[in-house]
Amino acid sequence: MDELARTSRQLGNIILRERKKRGWTQAMLAERAGLRQATVSTIEIGETSSKLPSILAVMAALDLELRVGLRTKGSDKTIEDIF
Repeated sequence: MDELARTSRQLGNIILRERKKRGWTQAMLAERAGLRQATVSTIEIGETSSKLPSILAVMAALDLELRVGLRTKGSDKTIEDIF
C-alpha cells in the first residue's frame, strides 16, 4: 500500500479503510493503540485537533508508517473532496 495524504481528512480516510480491511471496530483499534474510541473517531474524520502522537499510535496499531517527501505538483482534491 502506498497512498498519498495531504490533509487530515485524507489521512483519516486511509486509516478508516485500513481498519475496515482488518474487520476491526473503532473500539478494537483504540484498544490496540492504547487510546479511547472517541480519539480514533476524531482521527478518522480528520479533526485537526488530533494530536500527532495519537495518530502515530493508531498508525502503528495498523502496521502503517508515516513517510515525508517533497510535495508533488497537482491538486490535493480527491473524489472524497468532491462529494
